[in-house]
Amino acid sequence: MNKQQQAHQQSLEDPEGFWLKHARELVDWVEPPTVAADRSGAEALYKTQWFPDGKLNLCYNAVDRHVASRGEQVALIYDSPVTDTVRRYTYSDLLREVKGVASMLRRHGVRRGDTVLLYMGMVPQTLFAMLACARLGAINSVVFGGFAPAELAKRIQDCHPKVVLSNTCGLESRTKIVAYKPLLDRAYELACFRPASTIILQRDQLRVPLDRARAEYHWDAELAEAAGGADGVECEPVVSSHPAYLVYTSGTTGMPKGVVRPTGPHVVALLYAQRYMYGLQPGETMFTFSDFGWVLGQSYTAYGPLLNGSRTVLFEGKPVGTPDAGQLYRAFSQHDVRVFLCAPTVVVTLRRADPEGRFRSKYDLTHMRGLFLAGERLTPEIHRWWIATITGRTPSPADSTVVCGPAVNGLVSDNWWQSESGSPMAGVCIGLGDSGADVAPVKYGSAGMPIPGCDLRVIRVAEDLDEGDHVDSESQFADSDEVGAIVVKLPLPPGFPTLLWNNEQRFYDEYFRRYPGYYDTGDTGKIDSEGYVHILSRTDDVIKVAAHRLSTSSIEEVVFGHKDIVECCVVARPCLAKGCVPMVFAVLRSGVPPTAFETIKGEIVQLARTHVGPIVSLYPVNVAFVDRLPKTRSGKILRKMMRMMVKAVHKDVDEGVCTSTDDCPIGTPATIEDAGVRMDIWRTIVAICRK
Repeated sequence: MNKQQQAHQQSLEDPEGFWLKHARELVDWVEPPTVAADRSGAEALYKTQWFPDGKLNLCYNAVDRHVASRGEQVALIYDSPVTDTVRRYTYSDLLREVKGVASMLRRHGVRRGDTVLLYMGMVPQTLFAMLACARLGAINSVVFGGFAPAELAKRIQDCHPKVVLSNTCGLESRTKIVAYKPLLDRAYELACFRPASTIILQRDQLRVPLDRARAEYHWDAELAEAAGGADGVECEPVVSSHPAYLVYTSGTTGMPKGVVRPTGPHVVALLYAQRYMYGLQPGETMFTFSDFGWVLGQSYTAYGPLLNGSRTVLFEGKPVGTPDAGQLYRAFSQHDVRVFLCAPTVVVTLRRADPEGRFRSKYDLTHMRGLFLAGERLTPEIHRWWIATITGRTPSPADSTVVCGPAVNGLVSDNWWQSESGSPMAGVCIGLGDSGADVAPVKYGSAGMPIPGCDLRVIRVAEDLDEGDHVDSESQFADSDEVGAIVVKLPLPPGFPTLLWNNEQRFYDEYFRRYPGYYDTGDTGKIDSEGYVHILSRTDDVIKVAAHRLSTSSIEEVVFGHKDIVECCVVARPCLAKGCVPMVFAVLRSGVPPTAFETIKGEIVQLARTHVGPIVSLYPVNVAFVDRLPKTRSGKILRKMMRMMVKAVHKDVDEGVCTSTDDCPIGTPATIEDAGVRMDIWRTIVAICRK
């Protein structure tokens, strides 16, 4: 076994000893825990409380404790190519700023256990406020700026914040400004609730009038008034299970789930991953390309690097267009980034804009240790391109793995986690050994191996579980390389929630009811004979073609193999004869003439038949070329919206209704980045399904 597998085995054989050791070594506790876990009570397995008798403060661990030893070290780098700004804050600067915001919040009545909602962009004040909430023992909930009023209203309604913090606008580019205040005002109307105070940060790019009669306050003025009491704002100790923050899952329908993150277990899990998975050392720089409103940004832009005594990069901009496709590479070089974390869509976007890596060639990136991707599956084609672009080494298509040399340098790996987990469940740990020889090889198409503490299993999906709300009380484990439902054997490792905000029953029903004794991740995949985890798709992205279960991601991987395809998405299309057949939406590389479209469709069909098998039942009529795919602001493709569109059109066809190309019955998801793409996709689907 490699060192990761050894650590994983130790964590499962003696979870209490394993985690108590790391909790004591990595964290500064006000009252250190004497036991690792409390499983008392009827719900012990799925509501395990980690470090139950420990007390701590997240802000103290992320800021205060580092000031004495590294106060003048840079802690935060704010890099905004949209405003041509780079600003650095030392740990001493960070402590001063956080204390100021904490004093401001305290003047507005925020105390331990209160909720504070942040509707803000990627500016330093957002991070100051998150840490200030932790300092006071308050619970923050970050909603990324520009989120649709209806969805923002649901979150306000659910968590009833005492204070809402916002800024006047977000900057999508150097010319595109998104005004936040009108969206926030509309959300208040829809929620029928207003907090005791709304504090607005006025940005130079957009200043707006505020109404004191409606308890609206200017951030800078309130900060100045609170300055006198800032030094006296000490860290509030909280019990280990105290909520650090709420992160809402971004569902397109219904009430979003408020995932409650317990403070102590989360701090331990983040620090473990920082040191042993990502291999980040104190004083080094980590750059996580994610909004604070997503779990990636919460965990590894805001908290993880600071808890570790490292530097974090807060980036305001996009991978391309602000102003070019070289800004990420420039940031890697300028800020001495050692570890980078982003969604695969970021890499897909860079590949589409700069396939030859011309912008990359301008910078020396030999100092980079690890580049990790999470959020969606990393296809082998994109994986190989990213390795070649970053390292200059062109991987052979015949190679299935990448082996580190004597030193870990430029390793590119997928890793897998969820909003619920708060940190990785599978990946390649580059910090468990002294050299690259200690690191497990990276395998294309895999999310790595299980992370210590995560007892991952694959369960065969019974036919009657494909639809409806069923319980599999006699679960059968899948064989190696057999596709099934990915689950985690209880108890869950530190960092997972033990409840959803205001909805304990939904917590059980969503995650633990279907497979008793296991956490249902909602993902489909397999674990191969060498122990590597392959996440193929969400459970509802598995399509049944003539009684054969096929993962849409396996078909997407084949389509990606065509030299002219830069992005693609596969959804199910109803079929009378076979139940469902795949429908491909693909983005072509620039310069492909329309005269080649039919030929390329035929080649894609042949690739699918060759690599998946004739059962794939892909036909040229079900291959559509589009300019853009609909995505969330975090880069995930909105597959559910596209599936619902296809079903809606087929329902019309079955009922003999002529579907309108200008009236789509499927609403615009609140998380969509560009609402205009929705109608483009709708018209494409209508045109295909009419044939």
